[in-house]
Amino acid sequence: MSVTSTTSDRDQQLRGIIDATASAVSADASNGHVTFRTTGSGVDAVATDIRIGGHQVRVDEPPALGGENTAPNPIETALAGLLSCQVVTYRFWAAKLGVPLDDVRVDTEGDLDIQGFFGLRDGVRPGLGAVRVKVTLSGPGTPEQYQELHAQVDQHCPVLDLFANATPVSTELVVE
Repeated sequence: MSVTSTTSDRDQQLRGIIDATASAVSADASNGHVTFRTTGSGVDAVATDIRIGGHQVRVDEPPALGGENTAPNPIETALAGLLSCQVVTYRFWAAKLGVPLDDVRVDTEGDLDIQGFFGLRDGVRPGLGAVRVKVTLSGPGTPEQYQELHAQVDQHCPVLDLFANATPVSTELVVE
């Protein structure tokens, strides 16, 4: 199958999902609300085994941070979440806008000052101080189409929103 045929089939499938979702939400706004859940437990020194739906994932740290480097670390996993959400959002919005898109590649980088995590210096964030996202698109679209697509993705990507804006978070301690 050619790339164009595959792209057209993919876009048609995604437009079907968009239309079905719009209809479901139009019929009942509560259909637009989803709760995602994960659960995990610490294993070994600092690794974590995580259940995400029907999937099992491990997160670890490199030896310099007490781990065995058996899996990506939490920051890499967060950046991977951003990267994958960008790919998904580009695919959906290309289909929605009718922008021909053969491929999307995303590279992410994040800067972390570990002084914040270790409490070595007051005023240093324990989280990422900066994140960079580089998106490379290929296809027969025009530069103007890809600029519009980029603007829509930046406005609608859920994980980009999570990184870019404060999100209310509550924590609860349970001691057994």
